[in-house]
Amino acid sequence: MSGELVLVTGGSGFLGAHCIAELLNAGYRVRTTVRSAKREADVLAMLKAGGTEPGDRLSFAIADLMSDAGWPQAVAGCDYVLHVASPFPPGVPKHEDELIIPAREGALRVLRAARDAHVKRVVLTSSFAAIGYGKMPPGGQPFTEESWTDPTAKVSAYVKSKTLAERAAWDFVATEGGKLELAVVNPVGIFGPVLGADHSTSTEFVQRMMNGAMPGLPRLSFGVVDARDVAELHVRAMTNPAAKGERFLAIAGDFMTVREIAQTLKTRLGDAAARISTRQLPDWLVRIVGLFNGEAAQLAPELGKVKNATNAKAVRMLGWSPRSREDALAATGESLIRLGLLKTSQ
Repeated sequence: MSGELVLVTGGSGFLGAHCIAELLNAGYRVRTTVRSAKREADVLAMLKAGGTEPGDRLSFAIADLMSDAGWPQAVAGCDYVLHVASPFPPGVPKHEDELIIPAREGALRVLRAARDAHVKRVVLTSSFAAIGYGKMPPGGQPFTEESWTDPTAKVSAYVKSKTLAERAAWDFVATEGGKLELAVVNPVGIFGPVLGADHSTSTEFVQRMMNGAMPGLPRLSFGVVDARDVAELHVRAMTNPAAKGERFLAIAGDFMTVREIAQTLKTRLGDAAARISTRQLPDWLVRIVGLFNGEAAQLAPELGKVKNATNAKAVRMLGWSPRSREDALAATGESLIRLGLLKTSQ
């Protein structure tokens, strides 16, 4: 481990920064890609907010998922790659290819460069989106790593992009990968400590709730996991021989309804969560709003669906032990308060 060099793609992102911190704290040297040199200061600020001082063990490379330029230099001399970078816009893209092409082509670009540089293993950040939007498991069983989303079904552009990108990655390694090894991590909704103003769609969801921007809650449920635990799972999947050729669901416990998430935040954060509503919206109202709002329209097919997933494989094979769902959610809210990212009282 000591002195081994790991490339983390997308280091200025929420999960990317947590992966860098996890690696630095474990003694690795890290190189991370950013699309512009202007983002280097942002990465350093995020690490500082998380209590990590990289010293001389962090370097930067300029590379973009949509261009070949810079990737050979980014992977040169690296032992491992964590491919975390992927588009995830807060809104609905005008066309699904705005997400699908960068996700799929970016993954292939990184894998090709890693193979050519004789990298040992790539850990790809996929998503529960590539698992849980196909055929429901029989008898109310939870989704597992054996499950795959059906990209031909009526799914969102994001869900489709993650599924097609992961499929393309496995196909590439099987047919053109040579000695390159691949492991995949499939997180559910990623929460935990926000490190800067640029954070994830999941943490923005908590921010909106705490700002009172959600006067009613749709009848939805999803999984919760802490970004620190997702980062740790990436490192375990990077080094454990048993992880070669495997995918791992990253989830802290059973799915939670949006209402349960709201109630957890109110219980854990007290007065700071005073603006959070626990009022349930009727499904028909969400569907009507969906006629005029693309984001609401994407939610409508999931209303009232009871899904679940299990982390048993990651626990059994890699010894992974994540924080509780409640701790992950509380850490999100506490960090938003600490960084001044919530509306102040009028």
